[in-house]
Amino acid sequence: MNPNRSLIGVLLIALVCLANVASYAADDSSERNAPSAVTLGDWLKTRFSVMTSARNAAFEKLNGQAELRRWQDERRSFFRQQIGAFPERTPLNARVTGHLQGEDYRVEKVIFESRPRHHVTASLYLPETQGPYPAILIPCGHSHTGKASGQYQRAGILFARNGMAALCYDPVSQGERYQVIDHDGGSSHFEDIPRKLAVPHPAVRHLCTTEHTLMGIGSILLGENIAQYRIWDGMRAIDYLQSRQDIQADKIGCTGNSGGGTLTSYLMALDDRIIAASPGSYLTTFQKLIETKGPQDGEQNIFSQIAFGMDAADYVMMRAPTPILICGGTRDSTFDIRGTREVFQQANRFYSHLGFPERVALHEADVPHGYYIQHREAVARWMHRWLVGHEKVIWEKPRSEWPAKVTDEFLRSLSEPVWTPEQLQCSQRGQVMLMEGERSVFEMNTDKAIALTKLRQEKWRAASATKKRQIIQRAIGMKEIGPVRFDATGSAEKNGYSINDVLMHRPDGIQLAAKSYVPKGEITGHVLYLHGEGMSADEVPIKLVKQGRQVLSAELSGIGLTDVPRDRRTWGYGRFGLDNQEIFTAYLMGDSFVRIRTTDALSWMRHFDDARFEVIGIGEAAIPALHAAALTPVQVQRVRVEKMIRSWAEVVSELEHYNQLVNAVHGVLGHYDLPELVELTKADVSEPVDANWRP
Repeated sequence: MNPNRSLIGVLLIALVCLANVASYAADDSSERNAPSAVTLGDWLKTRFSVMTSARNAAFEKLNGQAELRRWQDERRSFFRQQIGAFPERTPLNARVTGHLQGEDYRVEKVIFESRPRHHVTASLYLPETQGPYPAILIPCGHSHTGKASGQYQRAGILFARNGMAALCYDPVSQGERYQVIDHDGGSSHFEDIPRKLAVPHPAVRHLCTTEHTLMGIGSILLGENIAQYRIWDGMRAIDYLQSRQDIQADKIGCTGNSGGGTLTSYLMALDDRIIAASPGSYLTTFQKLIETKGPQDGEQNIFSQIAFGMDAADYVMMRAPTPILICGGTRDSTFDIRGTREVFQQANRFYSHLGFPERVALHEADVPHGYYIQHREAVARWMHRWLVGHEKVIWEKPRSEWPAKVTDEFLRSLSEPVWTPEQLQCSQRGQVMLMEGERSVFEMNTDKAIALTKLRQEKWRAASATKKRQIIQRAIGMKEIGPVRFDATGSAEKNGYSINDVLMHRPDGIQLAAKSYVPKGEITGHVLYLHGEGMSADEVPIKLVKQGRQVLSAELSGIGLTDVPRDRRTWGYGRFGLDNQEIFTAYLMGDSFVRIRTTDALSWMRHFDDARFEVIGIGEAAIPALHAAALTPVQVQRVRVEKMIRSWAEVVSELEHYNQLVNAVHGVLGHYDLPELVELTKADVSEPVDANWRP
């Protein structure tokens, strides 16, 4: 079943959107004063709800072992495909760079290569008893200090004190593994963007979440996901554990919190060597996530997973009946506990159908977002049951030692670091990118982009113009455009021309606004003018109409009337654009702003009936304008784009870029790049910009 084709869904979208139709005033202030129509964000959320409902309905119909196994296999196969192929296993070249002695445990400082010249730094917590030991992998959440964060240190110590080894490693862009380093003490081009926290090393430029999505956009353009790098690091960490004589190779567990809960969910879903797992402070339904906090970092959004029918509960069910403990906080403001309960209910039903209901459990703690002591103790008991083989009551701090009134401050005090980042440091200079010959994710993605260019250009050159347009349609996922209706909502007479307010209604329920500038005398030509800042962004349409040309200055989705009001924006509206959460919402449904806005431009072209016209695209509107012109060769006389990036490949290789998520199309570099579009349309390009929107 394809949720995109649900007739009920289409009708629901249309009803919700049409219920919010707004009329326009007739003067030049109509864009500012018009009542708010449905925003693009609202429209996307409605589509999202239809798709998650379709997935849940399909889940409810599962019946019998064969259907359950097919559900698992289809989602594992889809997941692997969407993140990109893993590389071949290469030598780890692992070494221990130091030792620490704790009370009833010890720590080894470990460094290994997950890929050639791409190092992973880790802390290995070991019991004082004789091995071999079962081992627990701990991928860190979004802590800037990575493995040195107190909550992960204390988890590793607790496991080691109870007979289980624990390997806590720095995910890429955290701890000692930041990928953007100022070797010469330079500064960010965007230091005006406020940072909530200090970076953990003087050479580090960005916070970890910023780096993840910067690299993630490059991975999107390659048809992959930054999660692939992070999952592979975890898989190679298991390789390292299994290479040691003091580790039981067949007794591997995995637990993590927040972003580490994401990685735990991914690793347990894809790596059969993990025989027990516990993701914390992450698993909630995507419906609840979209309703509350919205999409999170780049690695937490898998292309088209909601359209396919893969929700958060499926990460658990992909490995059923592997023992999995889901941890959640009742006061978690990021991952809603109500959605966590729904995830558990679905997983429990799935496990029960398989005959193993006792192998999945939910641990709720009355805590905010985090890996608090209650979670650590519960995970230690869970891992002891399934890895050691018998039940054990494990306390990190017995309740008899707790105060009468338990405050969040008290709970946080129980997660204070035991060792400093310097004491746990594995690399000589504190950052692996300061090691000679080290290769970053940016460099590896750049190599992939170069390889794709060689393959792509040969096929592109051999294709006819018609074939090239078919390639473009498939690459951006173009859908059939239904009939549109244009309403004149007012007009104003000016000296030598008139301005008419136009409202376009599309069958999907979206309404977009435009201003039609019509000269009083002879019309010498027609222009579709698309500006990334809206239909009243500059005076160019007035200059053109005074030359005798009829100009339609039109808005695209997410601009002007359909933009999300500033007071409704949540986190992250900075480096990755004002629409970053809406873009990731679309991405989860297999869509992009390029596709959505190209559809807008093609719909506006119908306003000219059979007349030929020029297309002008500025800024954010340039790439959609270029695509629309490429797909309408007969009517378009001329194409002009201004302030457009030179290529997508450049975005992949840049260590720093700004507002490029809006331009991203999943896997597009496997098909064409912007220079190919410019050549196909014979577009005039002026004032090109780099990946940071600078001339």
